[in-house]
Amino acid sequence: WVDIHTHYDGQATWDEVLAPSSWHGVTTVVMGNCGVGFAPAMPDKHDWLIGLMEGVEDIPGTALAEGIQWEWETFPEYLDALSRRRWTMDVGTQIAHGAVRAYVMGEPGAKNEPANDDEIARMRDVVKEAIAAGALGFSTSRTLGHRAIDGEPVPGTFAAEAELFGIGSALGELGRGVFELAPMGSAGEDIVAPEKEVDWMCRLSAAIDRPVTFALLQVDLAPDLWRDLMAQSLKAVANGSRVYPQVAGRATGLLSGFQTTLCLFDVIPEYARLRRSLSFDELIAALRTPEVRERIVGAELDEQTQLRLKSAYERTFVLGSPPDYEPGPDKTLAAIAAREGRSPLDVAYDYMLADDGRGMLHVPILNYSQGSLEPIREMLLHPQAALGLADGGAHCGVICDASMPTFMLTHWVRDRARGDRLPLEWVIKKQTYDTARLYGMHDRGTIEPGMLADFNLIDFDGLRIDGPEAVADLPAGGKRLVQRAHGYVATVKRGEVTFADGEDTGVRPGSLVRGPQASPA
Repeated sequence: WVDIHTHYDGQATWDEVLAPSSWHGVTTVVMGNCGVGFAPAMPDKHDWLIGLMEGVEDIPGTALAEGIQWEWETFPEYLDALSRRRWTMDVGTQIAHGAVRAYVMGEPGAKNEPANDDEIARMRDVVKEAIAAGALGFSTSRTLGHRAIDGEPVPGTFAAEAELFGIGSALGELGRGVFELAPMGSAGEDIVAPEKEVDWMCRLSAAIDRPVTFALLQVDLAPDLWRDLMAQSLKAVANGSRVYPQVAGRATGLLSGFQTTLCLFDVIPEYARLRRSLSFDELIAALRTPEVRERIVGAELDEQTQLRLKSAYERTFVLGSPPDYEPGPDKTLAAIAAREGRSPLDVAYDYMLADDGRGMLHVPILNYSQGSLEPIREMLLHPQAALGLADGGAHCGVICDASMPTFMLTHWVRDRARGDRLPLEWVIKKQTYDTARLYGMHDRGTIEPGMLADFNLIDFDGLRIDGPEAVADLPAGGKRLVQRAHGYVATVKRGEVTFADGEDTGVRPGSLVRGPQASPA
C-alpha cells in the first residue's frame, strides 16, 4: 500500500519499523502533511517545532525531544539525514508551511503575522530548494482545529492568497510537487469557508499546473457540504485544475478507555484522582473493587456535567473485538443502558474494564453524521477522490486509524453488512496505483516487469484487525495507540520479505523517496 497521509516526520529519524503502518502492509508512506514538520529548523526553534507537532498531531513531546537528534537545519539537510537511514518501507516527505514561516520570518511568522512581499519571496525560495532536493510537496494547515501545544494556531492558518500563491509558484516553476492542506472548516469549525477554500485551490492548481489535495470530511453541522465541495473540484477540471479531495476510509473517532489520553470518566473527580496517583495495573485493580466503582459510577455530578455526559452517551459506541467501525444505533451507551435497565456510566465502566482494563469506546466526531459509512462509500467512488487521512504516527493517545489500509479490505470488500461493498480490485488500485501516481511515483503501484517489487501476500479469508491497544515504546517511555493485523502472509519491499505472518524479519530495504520517480518503461 502507498499511504500518502502520515506523520512519521520525527519517528522516521529513529525508528526503522514505522509501525503500525508497516503491520498493515504499507510499503511507501508520505509524511510532512498538514503544515507541520521538523525542517527547516533554526537551532532555537527545536522545542517550538516539537510543541507544534505535539499540539496538532498528539505525539508526545518528550518522545520527540529524546528521539530527534537534529542533524539538520535546512530541508535538504533533513533529506540527507533521512537518506542515511533504512526502514521496512520507503519514506517520502513534504516541506511544511509552519516550519518555513518560522524559519524565514522568525517570531512574527510563528505567531501568524502577515508576510510581506520579501518574506513571501524568501519562503518561495526555501520551498523551491526543498522541492528541488527531493521533497514530494508542500503542506499547510488552515483549520482552527490544528493548534500547537500552547494553543496557538499553526503558522500559515491565516495566510493571505498572495502568500499561498507565491509559495505555490515554486512548485509550478519546477513542474513537480503536490500542494497539500487541511483547509479552513475541515474540522467543522466553519461551514461557510470550505467553498471559498476550494475556489482558491482550483485557481491555484490551474495557475501552477500542479495537483492540490485537501482533507475532506463529513461534518455534523453540514452533513452534505462534502457533496458541494466534491462537485466544485470536479467542475474545475474543465479549467485546467487538478484538485483532489482526500478522503478517509472510515469515520474519524476518539477512543475512550482507561489507557487513552481522553476518558469518559475524566469528569468524575474520584476517577481523575486515581488516574493521577496510580499506575495502570494499580488503577485497574482499584476500579474492580465495589467501593471504588460505587464512588465513580454513583458520583453526584452538577447539571452541566450531566448534560455533557447525556449528549456523549448518545454518540459513544462500544468498539468491541473485533472492532466495529460501522455500528448501528443499538450499540450506543444510551441504547445499551436502556435495553439493560442500567445507567450509561455503569455500562461504560464494564466495557472499559473488559480485557484487563483495555476495553475501549469509540466516539465518531467526523464522517459519521448520519450513523452510517454510506457517505464515505460515495466519497471514495467520486472521480476526484484520493484515499488518505490514515494519520499513521499521529494522534498517539486518542485516535488509531493507521489500520485503514487493512480496513479497506476487511470492511469495504468482505464484511460490510449495512450497505453496498466495494470491488476488491478497485480498493487495491485506490491505495496503490492511484496514491502513488498522485505523488508522482510512477515506479510502484502495479505488479509488472520493471516496477518495484512491492506487494502483499494476503490470506483474504483470515484477514482481520485487532482492537487498539496502548503501548509505551516511544523514546522516554512515551505511550501510543497501535493496532495489529492478522492475515498478511508476507509483505514484500523491493523483492525482500519485510514481514512474514505479521512478524518483522529484520530486513530493511526501504529508503528515502527523493522527488518524483520515473516509470521504468
